[in-house]
Amino acid sequence: MKNVTVIGAGTMGNGIAHVFAQNGFKVTMVDVSEQALKKGMETINRNLDRMVQKNTITSEVSKSTLKNIATYTDLIAGVAQSDLVVEAATENLDLKLQIFKELDDHCPSDTILATNTSSISITQIASVTKRPEKVIGMHFMNPVPIMKLVEIIRGYSTSASVTEQIMALSIELGKTPTEVNDYPGFVANRILMPMINEAIETLYNGVAGVTEIDTVMKLGMAHPMGPLQLADFIGLDVCLSILNVLYDGFKAPKYAPCPLLVNMVMAGKLGVKTGEGFYDYAESRKAEKVSSQFKNA
Repeated sequence: MKNVTVIGAGTMGNGIAHVFAQNGFKVTMVDVSEQALKKGMETINRNLDRMVQKNTITSEVSKSTLKNIATYTDLIAGVAQSDLVVEAATENLDLKLQIFKELDDHCPSDTILATNTSSISITQIASVTKRPEKVIGMHFMNPVPIMKLVEIIRGYSTSASVTEQIMALSIELGKTPTEVNDYPGFVANRILMPMINEAIETLYNGVAGVTEIDTVMKLGMAHPMGPLQLADFIGLDVCLSILNVLYDGFKAPKYAPCPLLVNMVMAGKLGVKTGEGFYDYAESRKAEKVSSQFKNA
């Protein structure tokens, strides 16, 4: 397995492409937008420069990583030689089903189709293909070049041999794969998202302010960043999508998204990527300034 296609050039997609390319794989990164591809490559370049400056990698490794990546806006051309495709598009069921139908039609018959979905059923995604035994979840963590964990999610029909290949491949990438079963949210987000949602509820109910809530979790629970800062980092729209998947899947009230989260997403306050969420990122991507709407909270 040497040829890998990554679908999507956003935060997760360019990170996944970076990691595969850095480990010697030939990578094609596919996106419908030339601008997104350009931005994705700029991010990879910037992250590689940072790694060189920190002596994590050599300049030769940086150069070879960039040489290993080709970009395409044409999906058919981008997957023509793929041994593995990793889909990292927006967390939207209809979009993912459409992509997997196209991948199934245009990829070689032995290509493994993986999805980086953080919550959507692998079994459901596999159901639109004629190769469900070759469909698997490969949920990387953000930022991909740094975070070690990969959740490997085996769908109802995923074969044991495909699961073993993807587990071994993840180790080859320097990651720690953990196999989990195909239930809404898997493990990471089934536990993480209710915590984030509860932090938002705590703010919504006026128990404490943004900084206070994050400080309690950072200093009291030894979390590297508070749940509200983390929500901004993930993207509030992504958090809402995952909570909706959990709520739809389990029908349990504890997964119902907080009204404040719903309103913020409708207002376009999505966190770091839009410049404002629970914090204001106009001057810095660090969570140093609380958003004006929460200053008196």
